[in-house]
Amino acid sequence: MITYWHNPRCSKSRAGLALFEEKGVTPELRLYLQDSPSLEELQAAQAALGLPVIEMMRSGEKIFKELGLHKESPEADLLTAMVDHPILIERPLAIKGNKAVIGRPTEALSALL
Repeated sequence: MITYWHNPRCSKSRAGLALFEEKGVTPELRLYLQDSPSLEELQAAQAALGLPVIEMMRSGEKIFKELGLHKESPEADLLTAMVDHPILIERPLAIKGNKAVIGRPTEALSALL
């Protein structure tokens, strides 16, 4: 089962969902802006991505700067910011077992199929 952290207002997120549907896959949708992931879920996603926390963040969001965050901020601070402000989570994000992929570009999601 693929869990898909989805923002229906995001064109990349919609494109990723369309890719899954085209391949006959129905992911479990997680509307992460309404149902914010816990710290533990974010840590698990980061481990599955195999990336530094900053690479799973939308550092261009206004709130990122308002919180005084930067690319050298401690990972614990970045994770806490994503728990408190899920808009900072890069989207779309798909998780299958112990592997995860950020759908930018959309084709990257194919790695989970």
